[in-house]
Amino acid sequence: MNRNQLVKQIQEKRSFLCVGLDTDLTKIPNHLKNHPNAIVAFNKAIIDATKDHCVSYKINTAFYEAMGLKGWAAMEETVQYIPDTHLKIADAKRGDIGNTSSQYAKAFFETLPFDAITVAPYMGEDSIRPFLEYEHKWTIVLGLTSNKGAADFELQSTGNQLLYQKVLQTVAQWGNPNNLMFVVGATQATELAIIRQIIPDHFLLVPGVGFQGGSLEEVSKYGLNQQCGLLVNASRAIIYASSGENFATEAKEIAQQYQTEMGQYLPM
Repeated sequence: MNRNQLVKQIQEKRSFLCVGLDTDLTKIPNHLKNHPNAIVAFNKAIIDATKDHCVSYKINTAFYEAMGLKGWAAMEETVQYIPDTHLKIADAKRGDIGNTSSQYAKAFFETLPFDAITVAPYMGEDSIRPFLEYEHKWTIVLGLTSNKGAADFELQSTGNQLLYQKVLQTVAQWGNPNNLMFVVGATQATELAIIRQIIPDHFLLVPGVGFQGGSLEEVSKYGLNQQCGLLVNASRAIIYASSGENFATEAKEIAQQYQTEMGQYLPM
């Protein structure tokens, strides 16, 4: 999915919602746990219920990798089921020396049909370059995260700027707004004004709205640009909205609430 297609979906749906499929077998409704393919059955129901209200799905690969071969099979079946109208993100946080990154890129962009992957920039340009070489694919670089440990490195001073600011400024030169996004945690909303000065045109993937306490209003106020430029991810607040047999209906309702609020913030 290229940028124009993504922006068109946002405009048509009046939504910049990304639903996180961080599916944990221990948290899905009890009536599904004995299903022979419980994770996929749950995911398909969530996708069917929310696809009209979101523009993207993000699969956190750790939840699937932890289950071994069965988990990888569930992830592949899930990503195949997501409509091509939606941006498919592998939240894998990869990043290694060039030859290894080339194999990671092949795994998620060829073997698995993801449109985007999250990567860690610590090892520099040659660890990210293999992902950027894929046409119409997105590389989503960790920028400023919401976790407590962000203070250990990301928020440390380096010269006249913070380290995360240097990362944004440097990485932005390796690609362009058509193939690069950045992760910015929703609980760091006040930093978005500064971030938009550094990367005014790039899309930002923003986790942390919902259970982590991030404000959609604040994120939208400081993060929106002329083409929206935001994908706000909500995972647990949507997919675990109910533990009963009505879980998909409840997920649909929460996704629709996000869509409605997002429509209020988008320019007419």
